[in-house]
Amino acid sequence: MTAKPRAERPRAERPRAEKPSADTPSTEPRRAATRAVRPFTVAIPEADIDDLAARLARTRWPDPETVGDWSQGVRLAHAQRLVRHWADDYDWRRFETELNRLPQFLTEIDGLDIHFIHVRSPHPDAMPLILTHGWPSSFVDFLPLIGPLTDPVAHGGLAADAFEVVIPSLPGFGFSDKPTAPGWNVERIAAAWAELMRRLGYRRWTAHGGDWGAVVTTELAKTHADGLLGVHLTTPYAFPEIVPSTPSSEERHAIDTLALYSGALGGSNHLQGTRPETPGFALADSPAGQAAWIYDKFQSKTDNDGLAEDAIQLDVILDTISLYWFTNTAASSARIYWENRTATMAGPRLTLPVAVTVFPKDIPLLPRTWIEDAYADLIHYGEASGGGHFAALEQPMTLVDELRAGLRPLRSANATTAEQATESRPSVHPPSSPLRARTTPPRAAERD
Repeated sequence: MTAKPRAERPRAERPRAEKPSADTPSTEPRRAATRAVRPFTVAIPEADIDDLAARLARTRWPDPETVGDWSQGVRLAHAQRLVRHWADDYDWRRFETELNRLPQFLTEIDGLDIHFIHVRSPHPDAMPLILTHGWPSSFVDFLPLIGPLTDPVAHGGLAADAFEVVIPSLPGFGFSDKPTAPGWNVERIAAAWAELMRRLGYRRWTAHGGDWGAVVTTELAKTHADGLLGVHLTTPYAFPEIVPSTPSSEERHAIDTLALYSGALGGSNHLQGTRPETPGFALADSPAGQAAWIYDKFQSKTDNDGLAEDAIQLDVILDTISLYWFTNTAASSARIYWENRTATMAGPRLTLPVAVTVFPKDIPLLPRTWIEDAYADLIHYGEASGGGHFAALEQPMTLVDELRAGLRPLRSANATTAEQATESRPSVHPPSSPLRARTTPPRAAERD
């Protein structure tokens, strides 16, 4: 396959492929090369950081809103404070250093390089878990979960609850490649994730997702992806095809919050589902516009006291905004709505084991009865005491606890496979980062 132009890619360090020597067989299969797992390092050029600062300084602001609330979108005064903090106080290099303490990789699947974090556990019976983000999120959402999930003992938990985590970036998001042709819908992404877990050597594994990540995870469960034991969702797609004519109070709340989600709060979803390229021009050129576009979602869908930063630290919000800016992925990430524009909140009925945790300020918020009807093998149902749509960022330890409890019933099946693989498992070296992550490349068994 001819290499794609990389002009639109973030200029991050990638290992260069060595040229074949004279005695390298010319018939070496291309397939083996494309299935390699290569280490990845984030390294945004200083020129890009300087360009961001210059653009922020030249921001041309719109007129202020004509209302005293957020009904017209992000308010001018707050957007100006957000951009001022980004320009004057935010440090991308701080975040870049944190990322590079983690074991990051690229691997080509179905013609695209997929970026992912892969953190092993020091505990031999750890359960493999793939975590999938949504929009306007990224792999950044799950960084606070890595330590407690992979090394629970070091965070006050039990070794029996350990996970090995795989955190990929969706195609068109972050450091993954951007599709250059249509067709990357959730079915194709789910197939890529199943291949990724197989490529990493996992014969039994679990999956979690919220927002679009829940759509992908639901698709994995629907197709009974090879080796998948069960899933955990924070966004259950369990609306009935026909809503009750006389709904209960909980059902009425679900109907009303869906109307809010698709109505007053659904402008970006509709635009990205119909014309994703059009806002991409503005967002690729204006960092202030990109910041407001993403901040609006954190503002409207978190469990906050008036501002998004009540729920999520401002620098963490800017980590996500900066990632979208430096990778120029506003348009490519938005296309997930266009690729799946017929999707609804009425997902498929699942027979694979499903665990669900709902957060009280999520939108829409479904009643337990609908969730039980949609998932024949509901092995866990949890209701968090706080938090909204961005559970991993708002309530990371609550989500960790729910992942442990929700997927615990599946560990007996995973333990059998783990015992079979014990002899080939390498020793775990002392961790070198605050997140206690192994930074060594994948073991030989993971390479084809």
